[in-house]
Amino acid sequence: MDTVMSDGERIHCVVRDPGGTADQTGAAGVTGVTGVTVVVLHGAGNGSAGLLVPVLDEFAARGCRVVAPDFSGHGRSSGDPDGLSLERRFVQARAVIDRIVPDGDDLVLVGFSMSGQTVADLVGHYGGRVRAIGLCAPAVYAREAWRVPFGHGFTEIIRREGGWRDTTALDTLRGYEGTAVLAVPGTDDVIPPDVTGAVEDALTARSRYRRLDVPGAGHRLGVWFVTAAEDRRRFADAVLAPPGTPAWVEKALPGGERVVSERWLTGGWTSQMRLLRTEGPALEAGPGPGREAGPVPGREVGPGPGREAGPGPGGGRDVVLRSFVKPFYRRHAPGLLAREADVLALLAGTGIPAPECLAVDATGEFCDAPSLLMTRLPGAVRVDEAGLDARAGLLARQLVRIHAVSVTEGTRPRPYQAWTSPERVRVPAGTSRPRVWARAVEVIGREAPAYEGVFLHRDFHPGNVLFSGAGADLRLSGVVDWVETSWGPADLDVAHCSTALALLHGVEHGLAFAGRYAAHGGVLSRDPEARLYWRLLDALAFAPDAEKVARPWRELGRTDLTPQLLAARLETYVAELLEGAGG
Repeated sequence: MDTVMSDGERIHCVVRDPGGTADQTGAAGVTGVTGVTVVVLHGAGNGSAGLLVPVLDEFAARGCRVVAPDFSGHGRSSGDPDGLSLERRFVQARAVIDRIVPDGDDLVLVGFSMSGQTVADLVGHYGGRVRAIGLCAPAVYAREAWRVPFGHGFTEIIRREGGWRDTTALDTLRGYEGTAVLAVPGTDDVIPPDVTGAVEDALTARSRYRRLDVPGAGHRLGVWFVTAAEDRRRFADAVLAPPGTPAWVEKALPGGERVVSERWLTGGWTSQMRLLRTEGPALEAGPGPGREAGPVPGREVGPGPGREAGPGPGGGRDVVLRSFVKPFYRRHAPGLLAREADVLALLAGTGIPAPECLAVDATGEFCDAPSLLMTRLPGAVRVDEAGLDARAGLLARQLVRIHAVSVTEGTRPRPYQAWTSPERVRVPAGTSRPRVWARAVEVIGREAPAYEGVFLHRDFHPGNVLFSGAGADLRLSGVVDWVETSWGPADLDVAHCSTALALLHGVEHGLAFAGRYAAHGGVLSRDPEARLYWRLLDALAFAPDAEKVARPWRELGRTDLTPQLLAARLETYVAELLEGAGG
C-alpha cells in the first residue's frame, strides 16, 4: 500500500522494503536492523518523498523498512499546499505510520527543515516507540503557529523576533532518551543559529546525541544527500548505530555484575547522569568491602529533594554514569574526566565523602560520549528552604576540610582558571544600576591579588553536595562533581558557594557564608580589597541573569527561581558586595 486517505486528502507514500539497492553498504559495525521502520519526512516548499529516494535506499540497504509520505499539496498527494499546517502535517504523518508501519516495529524518524517540528510532535505522540531521530537543518515553531494554515498569517507569526522560543518542540526533545542525530549544514540561510543551538541544547539533555556537521552543504540537506554519497552514508550510519555505552559499562563491572535497570538523575546541565542498578554474584551477600552504596557525581545528583538513596533490595548496588554530551564539554572531556578520576583516587582515605571511580572512558573511544562510572553516595541534593541554616553550616565546615587536603608536588591539581574577565562580562539589558556594574567590572580588571594556595573543589555549591537525615541527624553525606578541582585561593571556593546561596536562597545568605566559613576555622585573605576581588570575579561570571543554573534548580523543585528573580538577586548581591556588606 502506497496511498493513505487521511485528513480529507490522498497521501502518497514511497515505500522501501528491507534490503535496498545492491550497491548501498553501511560503515563497519552498522549491520542490518530488523523490526525497525524509518519514516522520512520532507521539508516545505517543493519538497517531496520522490526527491529523497537515495536517502530512503540508504536506510533500506541497512535492513530497515522505509516509508516516506508526500504531505498534502506536495509530490503525488492531493490537496493545496497553502491549506497545509503544522497540525495537518502531524495528523497526516501519524495516519501513515498507524496504517503502513507494522504494529511491532520501532520507529526511526528523519525530518528535513520544517519536519523538525513534525518529528518532535511525533516523538511526543509515540514516546518510547521512537528508537532514533535524525534532524536535518531542523526548524521549530511557536505553538501559536501550529494550527494556522500556511500563508500570510503563518508567515507573520514565524517572522516575529524570537517567537520560535515559545515552542512545544524543545520540551519534547529535551525529554527524548533515544538516539538523536542533528545534521548541521556548513551554511544555512534559512534556520537562525539560535534555533539550531536551542535544538542541540534540548537534545543533549537526555538523548544519545550525535552531531553531524556537513561543511559543504546549504540548508537543503535532502538535495545535498542525493549526490553526496559519503555524507549520506555517514548520516544513515549515525542514526542507526547501536549504543556503545551499555557494553562498556558491563565490561567495567567486576565479577559478573550486570545492570538491571537505569533511571535519570535530574538537576544538572553540564553532563548527563544516569543511576544504574546492578546485581551479580559478588553482590548477593551485600555490598562488601569497597562496594558501598556510592556517590552520585555531577550537578544532577540525588533521587530528588528530600528522598534518601540507600542500597536497594536483593543485595544489589547503585552506580552512577556521568557522560559529557554537550559539544563544549565533550571537547574538553578528556581533561575534565581524567582530572576527576585522578582527584577521586587522591581523595580516597582522606575522609572527604567523595565517589570511587570504577572506570573512565575520557575520550569516548568505547562509549557514545566520554563517560565516567562511579559509586554512589547516600543522600540527596537539597535546595529547599527548610533547614537551610543547618545545611549552610555543614557546607562551610565541609569546605574547610576540603581546603585542608594535603597534596604533594606530583598530586597538586592545576592552577585555578577564572570564569570571566572584564571584557566577557555581560551587563543585564535595561539595568537601573549601570554604575554598579561598571564599578564591579573595574574591580576585576585589576591585577589578581596574591594568595596562599589551597586544594580547591572549584565548583562547590548546594547542587554538588548531598545531605541525609534531618534535624539533629542531618549530615553532609557526599560531595560530587570534581572535574574543576584546582589549586588557588580559598576565597574563590567561598565566593562561588556564596554566589550560589545568594541566587538560590537570597542575598543575605550569600553575604553570610564567608563568616560561617571563618567560624569553622577557614582562613580567608586579610585584605578586604582582595576578598572583594574574588567574590566579584565569581559573581560576574553569572551575569546577566544566572539563568543557566536555574534549570537544574527548577528540576529539583525550585520553580520560583524565575529569570527575573535571579537577575534581581544577582544585581543586588553585586551592589551589596561593593558597599562592603558581608566583610
